[in-house]
Amino acid sequence: MGGRKRQVLLVDDNPNDLELALEVLGQDSDGPEVVTAQGGPEALAYLHTHRDDRHRRPSLVLLDLNMPQLDGLGVLDAIRADEKLHDIPVVMLTTSREQKDIQAAYRRGANGYLVKPPDLSMFADTMRATLTFWLGLNQIAQPHL
Repeated sequence: MGGRKRQVLLVDDNPNDLELALEVLGQDSDGPEVVTAQGGPEALAYLHTHRDDRHRRPSLVLLDLNMPQLDGLGVLDAIRADEKLHDIPVVMLTTSREQKDIQAAYRRGANGYLVKPPDLSMFADTMRATLTFWLGLNQIAQPHL
């Protein structure tokens, strides 16, 4: 990657969940740079600002499902509809275990669906495993510009 850290966009309207995820993701100094957005509109504003800059474009979006104004499915739809963003892996990170939510996320192009575990150590393990897969083991195709 030429010395640049990969970037993860973490989108959640709950400040406590953002803080918890940042604590977990920030434990590894070799880990990715984490950028946060407190809701769908802020996430899309960030993505549209950085979609043409290959060095600042997120390598992964971790996206909460239930948010006011614009929910995670709406953000996912906007990402998949944008030809410069559609290939970014999006993993839903939510408390919803509802089958309809899981199916809707995958139908709309989610790459993964994680239910936020209530236990901090389990949450940390889940986050690390997700990042290992999406930023390490899984080769993410980069479009030619």
